Order: sequence, then C-alpha cells, then structure tokens
Amino acid sequence: MNGVQFPEMRASVLSAVAALADHEYQQRIWLEHRYPHENFYDDLDERIHALYDDCAVLPDPRRAISTILIDNEELGALVELDRVLSLLIDDLGVAPDSVYVGDARWGDVMKAAREALVAMTRNP
Repeated sequence: MNGVQFPEMRASVLSAVAALADHEYQQRIWLEHRYPHENFYDDLDERIHALYDDCAVLPDPRRAISTILIDNEELGALVELDRVLSLLIDDLGVAPDSVYVGDARWGDVMKAAREALVAMTRNP
C-alpha cells in the first residue's frame, strides 16, 4: 500500500471513510440492519471508533502521515472530515445512528468522507 507503515490500519480507515460516504450503505446496514451475511455487524459507532480510537487517524491526522496516510491531500481531506464529524459528535453525543444520519449536517459529513475517499483511493 504505497509504503505506509501500517497497511492494515490504512485499510480500516479506508473502510470507515467509505461507509461514512455511502448513504445507501448507511440506510441498509446501520438503519435497516440488512446485513450481507450471518455474524456481520456494523454501525456508526464502529466506524467512529476505527477513526478516533483504533487507528487514531482523527482528530489529528498529521500524526498518521507515512504510517497510515500517504500525502497532504489525504491529510487535508481527513482534517475536513474531522471538522464536520467532530461537531456532530460533540452536539449529538451517544445517540442512535438514525439521529446522526437524520441530522441536517450529515450531508456535510458524507461530502467530506467522499472527498477523503477520493484522496485515499487515488493512492492505492
């Protein structure tokens, strides 16, 4: 994966960002719980933990350059994702996925996630 130190963590970040960018996935998996197979589980909380706790790429993605992130384009995109997502987390706290996805600001999160996804997939 282009020389990052932790390619498995990069894959986890990429997966979390992709889920945050995909409204249909969120509807099907997070809200309707239509999972692709038995023993599958995913929700917004899992994705937030992947980004902020497990991989610690947010809230400060600068620390992840060369370990998980490749360049300044990815860095800038993840800074923006943190900006919009952390505002929601601070405001909504522990709330059901439906509250997050239904919030008027959720579109900003999906847009930032799509931009991060484009930046990260440009560098396989």
